[in-house]
Amino acid sequence: MNPSSDSFLLIAGPCAVESQSIVMETASSLKDLCDELGIPLLFKSSYRKANRSRLDSFSGIGDEKALAILRQVKSDLDLPITTDIHESTELDIVSEIIDVIQIPAFLCRQTALLTAAAATGKIINVKKGQFLAPSAMEFVAEKIRAISPDREVWLTERGTTFGYGDLVVDFRGLVEMANHGDRVVMDCTHSLQRPNTASGVTGGQPEYISLMARTAIAAGADALFIETHPDPSSALSDGANMLPLAEMRAVLESALRVKAAIA
Repeated sequence: MNPSSDSFLLIAGPCAVESQSIVMETASSLKDLCDELGIPLLFKSSYRKANRSRLDSFSGIGDEKALAILRQVKSDLDLPITTDIHESTELDIVSEIIDVIQIPAFLCRQTALLTAAAATGKIINVKKGQFLAPSAMEFVAEKIRAISPDREVWLTERGTTFGYGDLVVDFRGLVEMANHGDRVVMDCTHSLQRPNTASGVTGGQPEYISLMARTAIAAGADALFIETHPDPSSALSDGANMLPLAEMRAVLESALRVKAAIA
């Protein structure tokens, strides 16, 4: 998962584990593409969605079934895995499968969750809350390192709440968070969400994903987080802001050109 000086880490996959076929298709395609382009890949898909706006929103296919699919990605494709953790009690059942623990933005200040994650010995990627200034992530990293001083901590920018229905990204935050994290990640898809719609289903602006990726690389991001799906219009979670899988090559090649230009 260590990119060369002329590349970056890609964290990518469908928002949630919907089925074996979708996960394996997406993971296989991403692996082939990243191998060709020389980009390290960390496969991401949530085995459970715990922070849905509506009670009837898709939350998962069942923990055991979803984790078995992630285990298959790891074993069959030899890919490192990350997934969301919402409660410390989940760590026992997922830590044997995943390589990086992802802490969702809404939970980035949950001390018990952060410290329990730190005790696992895994790399921890914490998404900056939409309600926090980038400087506040210093204290998030401190909580983790208080338990495990040598723990590798990644910090992810995913936008800041602007009014009730939009997010904005201040790219100065990437530079600021680099002072506190071992890697800084740009979430190119969730930063383009349009939350709090009247329907209770989050919207998005995926047409700007490539722009977010290029700008983040120019600003010094170490990694790009991009949720992708073979057919976002049929996705069961966050389809409105996911990148169509067929468009991933163009986004990555564009970001690589920026990386080469600033090298």
